[in-house]
Order: sequence, then structure tokens, then C-alpha cells
Amino acid sequence: MTRPFSLAECDALGFDLDHTLCRYNSPETARLIYDSFARYLVTEKGYDKELLTVTPESWDFCCKGLALDLEDGNFLKLAGDGTILRASHGTKSMTPEEILEIYGRREWKHFKTFNACLSYSRLSYGSQCSKYYCYDNYFDLPGALLCARIVDCLDKHDRQTKYNFWKDVIAAIQHNYKTSAFKENCGTYFPEVKNDPAKYLQSCPESVKKWLRQLKNAGKVLLLITSSHSDYCRLLCEHILGNDFAGLFDIVITNALKPGFFSQMPKQRPFQTLENDEEQEALPSLDKPGWYSQGNATHLYELLKKMTGKPEPKVVYFGDSMHSDIFPARHYSNWETVFILEELRGDEVMIPVETESEPLEKKGKYEVRVPCSLSKQWGSFFVDSISGLESAEETLTNTWSCKCISAYSTIAIPRLEAIADLPLDYRFTRFSSSSLETAGYYPKPPRALLSNATYQKCIETNSSQITC
Repeated sequence: MTRPFSLAECDALGFDLDHTLCRYNSPETARLIYDSFARYLVTEKGYDKELLTVTPESWDFCCKGLALDLEDGNFLKLAGDGTILRASHGTKSMTPEEILEIYGRREWKHFKTFNACLSYSRLSYGSQCSKYYCYDNYFDLPGALLCARIVDCLDKHDRQTKYNFWKDVIAAIQHNYKTSAFKENCGTYFPEVKNDPAKYLQSCPESVKKWLRQLKNAGKVLLLITSSHSDYCRLLCEHILGNDFAGLFDIVITNALKPGFFSQMPKQRPFQTLENDEEQEALPSLDKPGWYSQGNATHLYELLKKMTGKPEPKVVYFGDSMHSDIFPARHYSNWETVFILEELRGDEVMIPVETESEPLEKKGKYEVRVPCSLSKQWGSFFVDSISGLESAEETLTNTWSCKCISAYSTIAIPRLEAIADLPLDYRFTRFSSSSLETAGYYPKPPRALLSNATYQKCIETNSSQITC
């Protein structure tokens, strides 16, 4: 029988910041990210001005888990074994016949190396693996739409045989997100967020703030590990948690350069001290709690041994990116991992709202909990059908993204408040090879992975997990 997972057994809890502790107002943030890249490409690299105009319908293209074949300009939705489930050239969906014509029996020749690229660092992923890129988090998705539209624009003038725009996209990312961009008000992204943080950021729910304090009072070591730079991290945390946010965490690590934080050797990624948000001296080891930059999981773990007095302290890490958070924390550090998966919100329904703070005329009415956007073009994040193969009936299969979730996550939740009110010793059913593929989803598995009858039973019995 699979051993259950409990936070009470963990000595240290680490949190990613963006889209984990800090939730964004998605429509506004997506448009800002898209604009920040598109403006650079048009003004600095001479791309078509058509990129600057986006219709509301265009956003349906965005879907996590897509692979971009950079040479061919094709976006691919993959099954767990690498079979191509759906594809588009630029933004235009490809028919099953077109997929078969280009890829034979829907086999993508790069899948084995693509699958291994989970362990590459984020920006070098694009330059070293210059044949493909995976869009696995919400900061990535506006870039997917932009790249697809770049392909459309290039084809409009002269259909390409091979595409060479990726180096310019990387330049746009580096221009807007470079280390000094926040301080210098460089690019489009940081100046906009600094000017009006409430437009883009959601305050952290009181239940989560209370939960963090309870964890601290229970003797847990709390870690904040983010690839955001210290100045941007400070802005986010002050807005969502309050000016005293630093008191919630024993150790804050910014500019962590994940996944390299987990995968690189200590000599390659030493911790650095900070002064006025500027990196100072490199440290041979990590000796005490505090606020640091860069670093590595090996030296952090040595410090956790000292802080907890245990030879093998148990650590769990919460994050929203399979590539930067979940896979490397599990694969390299053998930490427990909690995957923040907003796609689980797709099954949320209308709930009655009755609060004292609302006007009388609104009491008793219904509030729609808006789920994450679902793409009509790409279908379910979790499953899809395989059609168009010779002598094969249409069958459902799990996506590559879904396979990664069960392989590298301990559990998956839609957001932190889903577990904030639970007892600390609550026993979760974890993902494992010996349990059902739906076992680790909390509070319930996604509808797409269940039969209608099983899902309805889950709703009727208000079951928190399905394990049978």
C-alpha cells in the first residue's frame, strides 16, 4: 500500500513565488507579457507591426504543455509516449492528414531528447536545444501566441522552409527580464507592474497567510525560493503579503536560476549575499538563515540539517512549473513536491455567496468561480484522442504533461488555499506507480481523467479523493 503524504512529517516547506504564493490577474498580465515582447521585436528587430494587435479570440491558442518545433514553426500537443495528438502551423490547426504527411505515424523525431530537456536551464534550453521549446507555465503562454503569430506573419510574405526567429525572441526576453531591468525601469514589463501592482497582482488570501504563520509556529522551516530578482520579489511580497512578509520565512533565496538551483554543483552556483538588492560576495557555504541570491540545493540542505538537528530533514517544495520546480526538486534533491495546477480549477462550479460585506441586493445570489481558461483549439490539458492512424479506432490517451504530473509530483492542487484550512497532519494520497493515476489530485481528480459515472459519484459523496 502506498505511504500517505503529510505536511506534519515535513521539516521544511519551500515555496516558489510567481503563480504559487503570488497569483496574478491573468488577462492583464498575459497581455502585458505579450506586449513587452512584441514591442521589442517590432521596434528593435523589424518584425511586422501586425504583431502588436491581438484580438480577444487569439488567446484561445494559449495552452500549457505545447512543444514548439522551432525549425518547422509547428506547435505540438504530445501524448505520454511522444505521439502527436494535435498540431498547428503557426496559429492554424493542422488536420490529421497534414500531421500524418509531415510526421508519418505521428512520431516526433525529437521526442526522446525533448523529454530529457526537462533538466536544462530555462534560457539555455532555447539556445542549446535550438530545435524545440516547451511552454509549461503561465508566464510562457503569451510567448507561445507571439511565436505562432510570428510564423503566420513570415508565411504571409514568403512560406519558410526553416524558421530562424527564436534568437530574436530570446533577445526580447533578456531585454525585458534582465537582472537590472527592474532597477533601471528597462523594457515594458517591470515599469508597468511597478506603476500599478494592483492591476496585475492578487492579494494573498488570509487563509494562506494564517496557514504560513501556523506552519512557522509548528516549528517548520519556511523557505521562499524564486528565480525573480530580489527587487521584484520584494515588490510582489509586500503587495500580496504585507510589509512584514520577511518574518514569515526563515530563508529567502532570489535569482535562484531554477532549475539550475537544483541541478548544478555548489561550485557552479554559490550563494551570494545581498546589499541594497545588489549581489555581493560568493559564499563557500550557507551558515545561517537570511536573504540570499542564486545558490544551490546542496548547500541549502546542509543548512537545513543544522537548523532542524536532523541528519536527513524532509523537505517539500511547492511550485507551478514542471520544468523549473517540480521535476528538478524531485529528480535532483529527492524532495517531496506539490504541483500548483490551476487546470484543476476547470471543474469548479457556481457556489452560493452570502457575506455580510456584500450589499443586500447581492445576498443569496451566485458567484461564478472563474476557472482557468480552456483552449477550444487544443482541448483538454490532461487527455486527448488519437485519430487518423491506419486501422486504429479513436481512443483517449493521457498527454505528456499529465504523465509528468504523476511521475514527479507528490500531489497536485489547484492553489494553496485548497489545503490551507486542513489539519497539519492531514494524510494525502500521493501519486505512485502502485496507485491509480488520479490518486494524487486534491481535492478531486480532473473530470477529464474520470468516467462520468465515477466523477458524479465523487461530487455526490463530496469525496476529497478517489482511490478506488
